[in-house]
Amino acid sequence: MLIVAGTIDVEPGQRDEFLAGRREAILAALREPGCIEYAFSADAIDPGRVRIFEKWESKETLAAHLQGMSSRPQPAATVTVLGRDLLQYEVSGTGPLGS
Repeated sequence: MLIVAGTIDVEPGQRDEFLAGRREAILAALREPGCIEYAFSADAIDPGRVRIFEKWESKETLAAHLQGMSSRPQPAATVTVLGRDLLQYEVSGTGPLGS
């Protein structure tokens, strides 16, 4: 399993617009083969930060998702992305918290 986690920073007054603009892309990703979870959410402290969390079955399904994103037409950008910090983590096992 792969996890993608990180942040995207936008102007604080544009965060809601950014999140609303990602809605259809999020729904599309959730329908892709191998997508277990895909979420963009507002940070509870920083008004310009968006948190990203994704779970994918494999490197191959994530690669297919990323390739599909690059080949799809993107809506005109009305929100300026100030920065991003995204990392992928390869997970070899899982279990309940505290065990």
